[in-house]
Parts: sequence; structure tokens; C-alpha cells
Amino acid sequence: MTIELRLDQTATLAQTVHIRSHELVADVSEVEGGGDTGPSPHDLYDAALGACKALTVMWYARKKGIPVDDIQVQVERDDADERKGIYRLATTLKVHGALSDAQLKELEAVAQKCPVHKLMTTVTTEITTRMERLP
Repeated sequence: MTIELRLDQTATLAQTVHIRSHELVADVSEVEGGGDTGPSPHDLYDAALGACKALTVMWYARKKGIPVDDIQVQVERDDADERKGIYRLATTLKVHGALSDAQLKELEAVAQKCPVHKLMTTVTTEITTRMERLP
């Protein structure tokens, strides 16, 4: 799959992100020189974790017949030591439904195994960058 980003010609730094048939804006704050017209790349990274946990838990709960009526996820970032190689994300999943303590514990274990959590913590990501001139 390919994701395309293009400079929003009406903005200073904002990028229009195209993912399949979806479109969103990524930008940085005004303090960082942008227009704050969308989430920053760090915000999107953090949100990917929260979305993955919510989707994984909902999928699993439906598959196993666990009565989850609603799920809300909060992702809290502590990037104070990012330059030292430590980026901390704390997630809180709030689940509504008639769940037993055992089911809640089971869903917590499932949330720990969401694919993005695994990517962020156990996979080596190899990135290549190539520059080309636009015609």
C-alpha cells in the first residue's frame, strides 16, 4: 500500500495525506512554524496506537461474545526524553458493558497485543529515503 502526501498550497507546512479513498491534513503547531490545521506526525503516530487498541478490543469482544457497548481510549504522550531515545505512551481504555472482572482482564491482554503496539515495541522498522526532482 502507498500513502501519498502533498503540500497544501494554501498553508505554510501542512500536508494533505491521501490513504486509499481517505484524505486528512497533517500539520505542526504555530509555535513550530505551521498553521495547526491538523494533527502533527507525532499526534498521528500516537493516535494510531489508540485506534489500533480500540479496534482490536472491539473486534475481539464481538468475536468472543463479550458485551462491550462502548470503548473510549486516551493516549497520553511523554516525549520529554525522546531525544534520549525514550518515547513514552500511556493508554487508558474505558470500556462500557456488562463485563466480568475476568473479561476485562482478558480484553486488557488483547489490547497489549494490537498490531500497532507490536510494531512500536517489538519490530525493527527499516526506512529508506530517496529524493527525486519534480518535473
